[in-house]
Amino acid sequence: MVEERFVQGNEACALGAIAANCRFFAGYPITPSTEIAEQMSILLPKYGGSFVQMEDEIASAGAIIGASWSGMKAMTATSGPGISLMQENIGYGFITETPIVIINVQRGSPSTGQPTMSAQADIMQVRWGSHGDYEPIALAPSSVQEFFDFTIKAFNLAEEYRVPVTVLADEVVGHMREKLIIPDKVDIVARKRPEKVDGQYLPFDAPEDGTTPMPAFGDGFNIHVTGLTHDERGYPDTNDPDTHHKLVERLCNKVLMHRKDICSVKKENCDDADIVVVSCGSPYRSVGAAMKKAREEGIKVGSLKIDTPWPFPEEEIAEIAKTASDIIVPEMNLGQLVHEVERAAHGEANVHLIGKIGGILHKPDEIYDKIKEING
Repeated sequence: MVEERFVQGNEACALGAIAANCRFFAGYPITPSTEIAEQMSILLPKYGGSFVQMEDEIASAGAIIGASWSGMKAMTATSGPGISLMQENIGYGFITETPIVIINVQRGSPSTGQPTMSAQADIMQVRWGSHGDYEPIALAPSSVQEFFDFTIKAFNLAEEYRVPVTVLADEVVGHMREKLIIPDKVDIVARKRPEKVDGQYLPFDAPEDGTTPMPAFGDGFNIHVTGLTHDERGYPDTNDPDTHHKLVERLCNKVLMHRKDICSVKKENCDDADIVVVSCGSPYRSVGAAMKKAREEGIKVGSLKIDTPWPFPEEEIAEIAKTASDIIVPEMNLGQLVHEVERAAHGEANVHLIGKIGGILHKPDEIYDKIKEING
């Protein structure tokens, strides 16, 4: 039976995690994500799950990696400073191909910054925060409903591709209250488990899609899991360039070769648009009103909402750059996603940043005024 609730975004996230069969949460309270931990501490025991408040975010990331290898769907929630602390373990999650979900409710930065105010401060940190070569998956909700839906999707992507997946929310989405529709059934991706065939299973081999079925500790596969460069057996092999190249290229390609399946955008009025507003997360909430006002005045404005900043939807941006003369990018920072838009546009459209910091969401008129300025 479909259920309707009026809830906070962070609560919707927790409900989405439970619906996705998350049964382990480890975290350290941090504004503005704390309500997620609070809700998970209430909900998980009711569903046979486990909640652990850890001593810090480093331990939290390590705990969910361990829980995932025990066969459980596992999640943590944090904000910018906590994401910084988690980066080494996140890198470990990538090289060991561990499916975990990390909720990042972004706030003003750098350092302690504005704990109770909103920002899109961590877009590039999620892409490049851990060292080395890897291809992350991240989703950016712009509403309470999407925070629920994207949390479920994050678990599905993590399980399907055996990667850490981040939900890049922000304080606006985390703390606002809206109607949430909880369906009676959600699509859930189950982790591929290997068959027990003595002496034949390789835990890190390279099938066609790049993702190997994953056992749980205790299943009897006797596998070795290490953050070192390793061969298909999981054994360290750090000095062979070919082994390292084969491993890391596979880790990247299993995401990149499925870019079309992972990437998600929402287009509105782009077919005839001279100006397209490209947004991600909560700034999208102001785009519609600005676009409508401009359209009423005869200015052809479209909107492209990026649901998955990583992997970046390059083809979709390149497509609109061929027909639109200008692209506007409103961000709650001084410019992060705009550089990816510029790169993907290949100079075929003028790209304009509306960067805003201080914790306050863009007003529709701020976007409309930029549209008028460009239109002349």
